[in-house]
Amino acid sequence: MRTSLLPMPVKSVASVVPVLSVLLVFLLISCNAQDDRSDTQNNRSYTSMKTPVAVPFNTGFEQAGNTWNSISSASNGKIYYSFSTTDIDQGAQFFVYDPETDEIEMLADLTEVTDGTEIPMIPQGKSHANFYERDGKLYISTHVGVHGSVLDGEVALTREGYEPYPGGHFLSYDLSSGEYERLAMAPDNEGILSMTMDTERGHLYGITWPLGYFIHYDIDAGEFHDLGLVSGRGEAGTPGEDFRVLGRSLFVDAQDGSVYFSTADGDIFSYSPYTNALEMVQGVDLRRDYFGEHDPTRPGSMAYGWRQIVWHPDEEVAYGVHGKSGYLFRFDPREPSLELVERITSVPSRKSGMFDQYYYGYLGFDLGPDGETLYYLTGGPIYIDGQRVSGDNAEELGLHSREIENTHLVTWHIPTGTYTDHGPIKTSDGSRITDAQSIAFGPDGTVYTLGRFERGGDRVMDLLAISNPFGEQ
Repeated sequence: MRTSLLPMPVKSVASVVPVLSVLLVFLLISCNAQDDRSDTQNNRSYTSMKTPVAVPFNTGFEQAGNTWNSISSASNGKIYYSFSTTDIDQGAQFFVYDPETDEIEMLADLTEVTDGTEIPMIPQGKSHANFYERDGKLYISTHVGVHGSVLDGEVALTREGYEPYPGGHFLSYDLSSGEYERLAMAPDNEGILSMTMDTERGHLYGITWPLGYFIHYDIDAGEFHDLGLVSGRGEAGTPGEDFRVLGRSLFVDAQDGSVYFSTADGDIFSYSPYTNALEMVQGVDLRRDYFGEHDPTRPGSMAYGWRQIVWHPDEEVAYGVHGKSGYLFRFDPREPSLELVERITSVPSRKSGMFDQYYYGYLGFDLGPDGETLYYLTGGPIYIDGQRVSGDNAEELGLHSREIENTHLVTWHIPTGTYTDHGPIKTSDGSRITDAQSIAFGPDGTVYTLGRFERGGDRVMDLLAISNPFGEQ
């Protein structure tokens, strides 16, 4: 077990980027939007009469790459988000959008507020997890953006002429003063791949990348604990042997403070901050026939691990989604038991019977503002001239690989078991939304995500706002 302390307050430097009024664009969309289902041919039976339309923003960060999680709302009604980048000379950027003033503010470069930029080094290129609020502060984790591909069997965190990646950070951002504080660093120059927080008790938890250490930081005590590797040698392992894809999502049982995560083998682990004990949950696992057949030692999917999971405070259970199959499940840690609920992929996906295009599944899954409805931003196949577009025929149809699916907004109302596919999301000019791997909610029920769409002839990654699918709350 390792213990370390690392305090360091840093000031932020901010700039303001004006954007179009969301309200005005929503009004224009409501006058002109049509229920366009033409690209789905025979898969027309959506259970919602309106197709969701996304208002695109222009944050002004041209190096923004595909971004996972990394968006959350705060008690002040603002939306905080960051963009990943694979640029070796550019760190991830942290922003805030204020729905009241309709302004975007650049808050920080995550490399500058952690490691500084005097010595060229592989930067903090991502924040791969959502943000959590406690006592007026947001808690953030950082991750590496410049690395090799596990699909190619190569993970490298060094580049000639640059210092090695120093390791991911836990840090806090004061919502009032704008100050940052470095709290702790991941061991062995690892990035922090996934993070959750017990906001009541003040504990941060994470899984690092590529090896996969489970880490715990006690905010009030100022203590950092390294519990060791959780699954083989993680994504630095040898495919076919000790390779294991690492979990992107953890949750905290609000009743007793235990934290849970899953592995590619389908096992579920729990950790108690009071005993510092990491244990496999006995009598329950995720190895289900309905999830498909997977080899956990091979890259290319989340295997049997869950993709995303959230705690339901009223039922005192967790709801999660398996990435490849899109099955919703209910996990009761006290029984313990795990029950499949329904496949919550899009209507076209359910009818096709095929897995969705993105091999890991989708992270845009959360419990909505009403505390009863689960929201899921998931993939949906597209059809051209009655032909389902896939990786095999995308090129002959003139489509880039990023354009061979739609993003659908699906909701599941827990008390009534009501499934609703609200349809494929498009911008007001008809651009497809892809790569939406995050979700957050505004005070009025607006759904926010970070996704790709067409702008000026290029596909860009930026903030998107989708009006409340159920109207005013």
